[in-house]
Formats: sequence, structure tokens, C-alpha cells
Amino acid sequence: MKVLILSCNTGGGHNAAGRALYEEFHRRGIECEFLDTLSFARPKASKKASSIYVNITTKVPKLFQFFYNAGQWISSPHRKSVVYAFNCKYAAKLGDYIEEHQFDTIVMPHLFPAEALTYLKKNRSLHIRTYAVATDYTCIPFWEETNPDYFIIPHRELMREFYRAGIPHEKLIPLGIPVQRTFGVHRNQAEARQTLGLPEDGKMILIMSGSMGFGHIGKIASALKKEYGTRLTLVILCGSNQKVREQLQQKYAQSPNIFIVDYTDQVSLYMDAADILLTKPGGLTSTEAAAKRLPLILTAPIPGCETKNSAFYTRHNMALAPDNTGDYLQAVRTLLDDESIREQMRNAQALYVNPFSASMICEFILEDYNKNFSPEE
Repeated sequence: MKVLILSCNTGGGHNAAGRALYEEFHRRGIECEFLDTLSFARPKASKKASSIYVNITTKVPKLFQFFYNAGQWISSPHRKSVVYAFNCKYAAKLGDYIEEHQFDTIVMPHLFPAEALTYLKKNRSLHIRTYAVATDYTCIPFWEETNPDYFIIPHRELMREFYRAGIPHEKLIPLGIPVQRTFGVHRNQAEARQTLGLPEDGKMILIMSGSMGFGHIGKIASALKKEYGTRLTLVILCGSNQKVREQLQQKYAQSPNIFIVDYTDQVSLYMDAADILLTKPGGLTSTEAAAKRLPLILTAPIPGCETKNSAFYTRHNMALAPDNTGDYLQAVRTLLDDESIREQMRNAQALYVNPFSASMICEFILEDYNKNFSPEE
């Protein structure tokens, strides 16, 4: 068995899901490679796609919402879209790479490679199994025009939505969104804070805005500082947004209880240290927090898939989702003041989010592989 995981640099969540699966395949001693599918397109295509995505979602989110809604309207299993046409253009190079390196299992936590593999399976004789992995709590537009062997989806409750979009019921496997194993491990809060060099006493609020630094974190931080002063520790993870980080570092240079953190690979440990997390409702970050059983306040969703993520979490009492800065403060007060509400939220997260879904997905793929490939192959 030789696995190729194909993602795309439009948001950090897809890559995080891919890395979680990569980790699990390697844990089992299975040869595995992780690639950006747009590396097979024109030079700098991946960088351009990432830049366009960031600019639209941060500067003109209503335009992103328009495109998302338009995609929902035109999306159909009976015809192919411009998204499919775009991904067909580099499919031949991708197919050559798959054949040259003899991959037999392709895992896709992003729509784009699923589109390219749909084209390849139709137009080229590839002896492979393919698995799409949804990383949002909704069926995003154009999934239904792809043709993997299976769709791994976040929860059984979403099977009807995916089926109504045109995806065959027998292809839907509700195993959850894959997160790295560390998010299923709970370290002692005091130890986590000590390791990170944070105050061990009192309450701590963690603010995240996604790997690209989205969200109105400056406004939220200011409101929390005004409300609580030095009575709690505030840690802000700025992602890759250097501008936001520099602005916050300058603004809070004289605030010893406010910590501004650059892009970090210790998100799991920061979650262990926190009492509450405020974050945009990306599918991966929300799932990581729920896997940690961390009380959650969702902020500033990107219109479309993140709005659906937020709705899923609030519908099942796994998070609060205020509409504005004043409501964020009230949500913080509610969670800080009432342990019973925090406990109810943790219980709901335990009911709806499996922290070890990455392992279960790998086991499912292994079982399916063994059914479809003989030992000689």
C-alpha cells in the first residue's frame, strides 16, 4: 500500500486534516506522501490561489458569500462546473506522478484534488482507490460532481444533506473530521501553562483566528482588556498574519497579562492551558477544540461553510456564537461565571466529536484496500 494525500493551501484546515492522516498512516508503517495538488498546475498557482482566498475572505467576505451561494445554486451532479474544468488542466501531470511513483491510495481533504481525480478516473486507467475527506460540517458546493470511492464526512447527521446534494448514500462514511492525535490527549492545565511560560493562577482566555490571521481579534482583545484588566490572562495566536501580530505587540507591550504569539505548532498545548477559546469557526479549529473538550466561543465566520460550522456547533450546544463584540463579552462572562454551562458544553462536544477520527479513517481505508487489492498486487 502506498498513500498519496493531496490538499491545497486555501486555508490551513485542509492541510491540518491531511497532516493528521499522514501521521496515522506513518504510525502504522505505511508509506505515505503529502502534497499540494496545485503544485502540478502552473508555477506559483498554489501561492496565487492562497492569496486570492485570503484577500477575498478578509477584505470582501460578502463577495466570497456571493460566490459560495452561486456555487450552491449551480452545483449539480448532472453537469460539471468551471471548478472541475480548472482542475482538469493539471490532471495529466498529477496522473503521471501517481503512475510514476505507483500510488494506489489517494486521500483528498480538499475539493480540488477530488475534481482532478474524478477526471483521471474517467479518462485514464489508474488502479487506485480514492477517498474524499470533508473538513466542514456541511456539503460544500461541487463535492457532488466528484467521484471518489468514498466520502468521509464529519457526522452521521450530515448524511442526508450530502445525499440530497447528489452523493450516493453508500459512499458516505461518517467518521468525523481528522485531527492530530495530540488533540485527543489532555495535559494538566498547570503543567501546560508552566511549559508555555504562562501564569499558572487564574483564568486564561485563548484567542485564535485561523492559520492566516482572520477575524476581529484586535477589537475582541481590547474589549476583554477593558472589561477584565489584569484579572485574567489573555493569549492571542495570530497565525501567519504578521501585520496583526505587530500591531497587537505594539498595543499591548505594557500589558504583562496579554501574550501575543506568532504562528506556532503548539496549539494543542495552548488549548490545554486555556479555560475558554474564542476562534473563527473553521472546521478543523472547531474540531480540535471540541476534541480537547474546551469551552468554545465562535467569532467572525467566513460566510458560507464557516456559517454552517457555527450553526452545527451551536445547534448541538458545543459552542456559543455571539453576533458582535458586546455579545462576545457577555458570552465570556457566562462561561467564566458558570461551571455547569462549561460542563454541559464539554459533554456535548464528547457526544458529537470523536478526537480519534483520523485513526478510524485510516483503519477504514486499510480495510477497504485489503478488500480491493490482492496480496500479490
